[in-house]
Amino acid sequence: MDFQLNEEQLTIKYAARSFAQNICLPKVIERDEHKTFPYEQVYKLAEQGFLGLMVDPKYGGAGMDSLSYILSIEEISKIDASCGVIMSVNNSLVCHGLEKYGSDYIKENYLTYLAQGIKNGKLYIGAFMLSEPESGSDASAMKTTVKDMGSYYEINGIKNWITNGSTASVYIVLAQSDFSKGAKGINALIVESQSEGISVMSPENKLGIRSSDTCSVIFNNVKVPKENLIGKPDFGFNFALGILDAGRIGIAAQALGIASGAYELALQYAKTRKSFGKQIIQHQAVQFKLVDMLTQIEAARLLTYRAGIEKDSGHAYSIDAAMAKLVASQTAVQVTTESIQIHGGNGYVKDYHVERLYRDAKITQIYEGTSEIQKIVIGRYLMK
Repeated sequence: MDFQLNEEQLTIKYAARSFAQNICLPKVIERDEHKTFPYEQVYKLAEQGFLGLMVDPKYGGAGMDSLSYILSIEEISKIDASCGVIMSVNNSLVCHGLEKYGSDYIKENYLTYLAQGIKNGKLYIGAFMLSEPESGSDASAMKTTVKDMGSYYEINGIKNWITNGSTASVYIVLAQSDFSKGAKGINALIVESQSEGISVMSPENKLGIRSSDTCSVIFNNVKVPKENLIGKPDFGFNFALGILDAGRIGIAAQALGIASGAYELALQYAKTRKSFGKQIIQHQAVQFKLVDMLTQIEAARLLTYRAGIEKDSGHAYSIDAAMAKLVASQTAVQVTTESIQIHGGNGYVKDYHVERLYRDAKITQIYEGTSEIQKIVIGRYLMK
């Protein structure tokens, strides 16, 4: 196995690092504090091709591999995990799903613009709508309905915890067509966010990733053209399962970035902060913390990179994605905790960034499949 990044991968890694430092870092604390969506940063991500990294160039994407995508998410999330999750949703859940399962009509009319992230000079991103008030880990319990009205579909219901919920131009909505079929009755449809009958609720007041846009969206007799059905009728649940694997790789990369960012801040601080007449990195207690942090990060990195490589190879990668997300999210929580400990009292205030990374880390153990769901996925594999 070759552990060396190729020239293209290194180029995108350093481009993302430069973007994070120069575009994302300024006012990142203020955006977090005031729940300000990073329009300028996301628009510039679109301009530089980061919102459709893996999409074929014929559909407006950059045509890069999954490892390049992981590297980009990691570098961006070191500085601003809110931008990281916006990137992840648009790339993994929206563009990947439409490129893999969408019709030629869908690819031409939606994917091409979503991959570019811009349409008619305005930001054009997507959202993925699966979760509901009574349907989280058990997606088959959803209550949102879709009815075939002959010349169009009609959607009614509510979706919540939606990233990009009030800023997306396009929604991918999962809805039930026949409750007697359970998971086998779910459809996936593209809905334009400006459609009549859609109400967007106020953004959630979250613990972390506060400048990303998370809200509930209500559908009241929303009409959807027949050509906006993704795949065949009743294909929605399989569609969701297929793209959530890709989404978990994106969240693993985000968690990896959060952990790496916290570690780098702790290492820098340990080399400059002094106690008892010497740098605190010279104290073995601090050294051991940093050693554990680095070792955990490298283990998570290898799992995440392997998941991306397996995805591109065409092999089944559900287990790889589940293990990567499970370990990377655990690592993010553990490393950010220790980074605050190394910073001492300074780590508890906003000026040093690590308290924000600490708050951002927790969500990686919850969304796109909780850590418990990842263990169920892995456990089922063991029983085969």
